[in-house]
Amino acid sequence: MLNRIERIFVDVAAMAIILLGLLIFVDVVALNVFAAPVPDTIIIVRELMVIAIVLPLAAATLKRAHIAVEFVTNFLPARVVNWFVVFGSLFALLALSPLVYAGTKDLIHQWTTGSVFYGDLGLPQWPGRLAFVMGVGLTWLRLLVMLFQDSLTALRGGEIEFGGH
Repeated sequence: MLNRIERIFVDVAAMAIILLGLLIFVDVVALNVFAAPVPDTIIIVRELMVIAIVLPLAAATLKRAHIAVEFVTNFLPARVVNWFVVFGSLFALLALSPLVYAGTKDLIHQWTTGSVFYGDLGLPQWPGRLAFVMGVGLTWLRLLVMLFQDSLTALRGGEIEFGGH
């Protein structure tokens, strides 16, 4: 189930990137040909960038595709590296917790107050906040599952599979 949601989030992020390109292209053409930009382009681009960046985080986490520094751990035994991986997942889980909390709190505030962006279209602020909370929340959940699985693997003496080791 988690994999399916992550796949949907990656697909939505890909669509957001395509929309970003189209919107910027249309805005440049409209500005140069008709001397009139598309209304609220900057706001829409900013919100689409949130979707494009945050929604695929859980899928990248599952693939362990984040930037990693391995010059020290490459010389350590797999058993020790396993515990570094578990510690890293625990640290990331704790680091994301305040983001999930603050993002959820901000989402609720934007939803209840009905805040809108200052611009021609008066776009609501909550959709971007919702995308942020969904992306970071799913990443937090994925980290929790990985922490549990990696801890079991480390305790059993197995080797955690990841790109670098």
